[in-house]
Amino acid sequence: MAVDVTVVVLYLAAMIAFGFWGRHRTRNRSDFLVAGRRLGPWLYSGTMAAVVLGGASTIGGVGLGYEYGISGMWLVVAIGTGILVLSLLFSARIQRLGVYTVGQMLELRYGSGLGAPSGVVMWAYTLVLAVTSTIAYGTIFGVLLDIGRVPAIVIGGTVVVVYSTLGGMWSVTLTDFVQFLIKTVGIFLVLLPVVLWRAGGWDGLATAVPADALSLTSIGGGTILTYFVTYGFGLLIGQDVWQRVFTARSPGVARWAGVGAGVYCLAYGVAGALIGTAAQVLVPGLAERDDAFATIVGAVLPPAAAGLVLAAALSAVMSTSSGALLATATVFNQDLLGRYRRSPEHDEVAGTRWAVAAFGVIMIVIACLLQDVVAALTLAYGILVGGLLVPILGGLVWRRATRAGALAAMAVGTVATLGTMLVLGDLYANEPVFAGVGTGLVAFVAVSLLTRPTGDDVRAEWDRRTVAAPKV
Repeated sequence: MAVDVTVVVLYLAAMIAFGFWGRHRTRNRSDFLVAGRRLGPWLYSGTMAAVVLGGASTIGGVGLGYEYGISGMWLVVAIGTGILVLSLLFSARIQRLGVYTVGQMLELRYGSGLGAPSGVVMWAYTLVLAVTSTIAYGTIFGVLLDIGRVPAIVIGGTVVVVYSTLGGMWSVTLTDFVQFLIKTVGIFLVLLPVVLWRAGGWDGLATAVPADALSLTSIGGGTILTYFVTYGFGLLIGQDVWQRVFTARSPGVARWAGVGAGVYCLAYGVAGALIGTAAQVLVPGLAERDDAFATIVGAVLPPAAAGLVLAAALSAVMSTSSGALLATATVFNQDLLGRYRRSPEHDEVAGTRWAVAAFGVIMIVIACLLQDVVAALTLAYGILVGGLLVPILGGLVWRRATRAGALAAMAVGTVATLGTMLVLGDLYANEPVFAGVGTGLVAFVAVSLLTRPTGDDVRAEWDRRTVAAPKV
């Protein structure tokens, strides 16, 4: 245990050191919010994979494998599919826009008036995402250090807030890339080979587990659909993911390095499910499936290797938390507060840095108080997808779409999503999101066709941005 703690403490110290390194690279707003839009394929691919693969993908993915076998991979496969679709179909156009938030994209596409309402939804979503990630690494610290939930959350949250505040996206990028490397070594090169070997290889595993553990659909078709609806659609439009697209140095990097990140996510999902399936054999009878990750690590790995894999779990969770925290502050400063206050760039960077610190404190406090984590995250994803998917993607693919149509889709989609949740009394059903997207789409098309087309000046600026990268 002492060796494991030492390894993790050294990891945390390195994260803070990278925060100071990132601070030295941050000279202006573009550096702080989008790493100067200078990331090449390796940094971009690694950090994109890091931000989307969090505690749900690592601890949760292994837990799903423990309960359902190979079909536990579908949650992370849905995440990887979302990244692949975003990268192949939309990322190049998004990167060319030269904006900082999803709300700014909507105003550039439709005209003024959409940044604030979309910003409120996006701000709430990113804050809830940051909080849930904070709770997840608080759990890891609690197990590792044998301390209570609240002090564990405070320790982990403080580290994330410090390095995120110091250097913004440069700090987050550098730490995320290191976290990506640690995850890759810890999961693919250490834990997966060891558990498969201890389980007797593939043949031994196949004979030791129930037949349905090797089925791709034992988790249930409805659950698989839920994962794609919730996570696949959510990743297409989330500020935390788009903000990474904005960091790419070219449309080509955004597209093809993003494809690399998506493929990595697919492999990560299979690896986690296999580890969980092997854990059925090696550590049977666990009361909670999410205990499978920490239990299997302690059961099959020597101390130093166990510390590395625990650091890999922390890497997965902290990368998501820091990305969501920076996205929360960015949306607040750019789409909400920034609409009413104009400051010199130096003051704006300082203001965003203070916003990161302030929302970091709020994130930690809420994480200490919140009990139903899954419900909060499901609600946030539901409103995000139900209210914003149609106007965002519709604006990218349909030229006739209008500002009035986008506003109608936001309003109708959000009300339909929340209303269906209330009628069904079930946050986890697919129907609310389908209702939101379906009614929002009808409103979007109908109102757009009944209103005047977008003005020539707005359309001309949109066309200029999407065909050539602006100077930064």
